[in-house]
Formats: sequence, C-alpha cells, structure tokens
Amino acid sequence: MGVPTRKTGKSRKPLITKGVKKPLINHIYENAKSKDIYINEMNGGKEHLHLLVSLGASQSISKIAHLLKGESSNWVNKNKLTKNNFEWQDEYFAVSVSESLVASVRKYIQNQKEHLRIKPYLKNIRSFLINMDFLNNGAKARVLPQSIPRHKCRGN
Repeated sequence: MGVPTRKTGKSRKPLITKGVKKPLINHIYENAKSKDIYINEMNGGKEHLHLLVSLGASQSISKIAHLLKGESSNWVNKNKLTKNNFEWQDEYFAVSVSESLVASVRKYIQNQKEHLRIKPYLKNIRSFLINMDFLNNGAKARVLPQSIPRHKCRGN
C-alpha cells in the first residue's frame, strides 16, 4: 500500500526554492532511510511536497509525518537554507493507495511542476482525487487533514 502525503510550509510562502528543494528532498530521503521509512516518490512545488510512502507493519502515517516534518524543518533552519524560519504546517493530507494505483500516483508526483503550472493547489488536489477515483461521480471530498501538535512539528 502506498500513502501519498502532502507537507506544506507553515506560511504557505514559496520557501522551497530551486536552491532549497534538491537538498531538502535529498535530506528527507536520507533521514527516512535512517528511520526505516520507505519513500517511493517525492516532489513538490515552492510551498509543499508530495510523498508516496510505503508503510511498514508497525508504522503509522501520523508518526512518519511527525518524524519527517519535525526533523526536516530543524535541518533547514540549522543549515540556514532559507532567509526566514522554515516550518511545515501542522496539518498534512494522506490517502491510502492500492498497489494498482501506485504507478499513477508516482507519475502524478513526478509531474508536479507541470500540474502546478496548469492548476492552483486546491484544484490540483481535487483533480488528483477525481483521477484516482477517490471521488466518485464528482462527489465532494470528506477527507480531513490530520493535525500534529505544534510542538511536535518542530522536532522538539
């Protein structure tokens, strides 16, 4: 099973610039590997990242989000990769994906630059949900973002 998650910078300001994105993604991959978290795919825009994560039997989405968000924001600030303080939003978005849809979700994540050029974020997410058949016949999504206590997001 894959779990695409979305992590957004706290201020929704475009803090994930070209100079930040590649080292941040590389660091998140390395950090995840050291914690036995398997990230199948990762990419995003200037204010968010999408991750396709394969959960282990003892792993939960909330624990993985906590580990990756807190540590990565501390790492960005420690290494002064942004002029302003970098924080992820407390919330995240996650859905479960069957094995048959993993390739499609991976392609969606890989093509973020094109998706974001064409559609703003909220329309992009709705389109993803419809294309992956999470919304049947245009029904409205009832998927609520999960929240992590603020102090945990900062990796304290």
